[in-house]
Amino acid sequence: MSRKKERKQWRPKKTHRRRRSAPVTNADQLRELQRWLLPNEGIFARFKFHGNTGWLPSSLIWLALCWSWSECGNATEAFTQAVEWCGLMADNAAVTTYQGFMGALLHWTNAFLSVLWPLLHQRMQDVAGSLCMVHGWVPIAFDGSRSTAPRTQSNENTFCAPRYGQGATAKYRKKKSKGMRRRKNEKNKPQPQEPQVWITMLWHMSLRLPWVWKLGPSNSSERAHVMDMLREGIFPLNTLLCGDAGFVGYPLWAQIAGQGTHFLVRVGANVKLLTERTDCIIQRRKGWVLCWPLAAQQAKLPPLRLRLVRVRIGQQRMWMLTNILQPHRLTPKMIVDFYKLRWGIEVEFRGLKQTFGCGKLRCRNAHRLLAELNWSIMAMAIAELFALKEQLAPTAPKSTAKQLPPDPQKRSLANTMRALRRCLTHLKDIPEQGEDLRSRLRHAVTDSYVRNSSKRARYRPLNPDKKPLGDPEIRKLTQQEQQRLDRLSPMKSAA
Repeated sequence: MSRKKERKQWRPKKTHRRRRSAPVTNADQLRELQRWLLPNEGIFARFKFHGNTGWLPSSLIWLALCWSWSECGNATEAFTQAVEWCGLMADNAAVTTYQGFMGALLHWTNAFLSVLWPLLHQRMQDVAGSLCMVHGWVPIAFDGSRSTAPRTQSNENTFCAPRYGQGATAKYRKKKSKGMRRRKNEKNKPQPQEPQVWITMLWHMSLRLPWVWKLGPSNSSERAHVMDMLREGIFPLNTLLCGDAGFVGYPLWAQIAGQGTHFLVRVGANVKLLTERTDCIIQRRKGWVLCWPLAAQQAKLPPLRLRLVRVRIGQQRMWMLTNILQPHRLTPKMIVDFYKLRWGIEVEFRGLKQTFGCGKLRCRNAHRLLAELNWSIMAMAIAELFALKEQLAPTAPKSTAKQLPPDPQKRSLANTMRALRRCLTHLKDIPEQGEDLRSRLRHAVTDSYVRNSSKRARYRPLNPDKKPLGDPEIRKLTQQEQQRLDRLSPMKSAA
């Protein structure tokens, strides 16, 4: 055997060393979530930007989200912090001046929201799957609330009611004691109306996520807002819209039924219904009724055939009205479950005002204030979507025993924002195991201990103007109304 061959025979084999993966920082994890939310710029291809525009739509959107996630009480300080965060994540921010940033938001907010809403709906479906439905329905609640704006001339002109304080209810609520009469007390002059922004929101009850929303002045009609959103939006099959006692009336219910969707609304003495039967529905606690006001009769519009059910929720009995006439599709137990889930939208408004600090907004210009509130709600929805994605992600291999999926009802907005803000303020850090963003979002849930007392404040006085809702007014069709009903073709009668 030759020496050359011998050397080859005894030469030790080379071992391939594995390259060590680069340490994952907080910025890397946040970039991954950003790419999952906005995978490419193609979704903004239909928009035409100016030739001098130096930013990408996704960069401006991310800057607006960071601006809303900031805890700074001042709008300019929050923008400075957002620019710093975006600079660490993407080497540079979309816009570096506050005036340029607000100018871009004022021009593109409505256009970008029209793209982000369907994208959020698709991400919800991708993440949750079958959890989007409850009892075979996609439950979506609607409700309204107000946020206070600074007392500036622009905000007062845009958001204040023009005839504030001149109604009968406002005059009734004035102080009646002699020493506090405004007209006789010059030292205690009335303050002008505080400007407020009206928020009407459609909210996914099962996933606890905002679906779509609409803003307006303080005297806006939440029913009109809901009708506009229903007309402009696209909703999945078997959508069930749930509302409180303020969302009543033939126009709203007729539009919901005309679009092929269904509704479940609480009713009381503020609703007048008709019946074709002689038995008393109040005693039977259920029955089929007609919603056919005089204006609809004179306009020769068909009546709405609805189902009235009385249920007990807690210690209170409530009347619920729905256009689902088949009792097996919506049983009284399902009605109770849906109405309990509807209460979550009140918690969502509380989180927007307290956790996000939108109870008192920051911008002093009306148009900028609307942009601030729109992006605050969008930032809240995206933060909750990130937490939902991590909490519903599979954590065990398929070979192990099947685990029950986490409950979206346990997600905590406050803990979610703590996780995001800690990650944003420590973008360059390499987190330890269990302290990274994914783990923190996975554990962003509410407490699990059992309370032995009520959370209601003991010093909160009762509202003397708040009266019980009462029972709906139900009467039998008159002979003239029966004749009008008989003239209508069965093809025109509303389902």
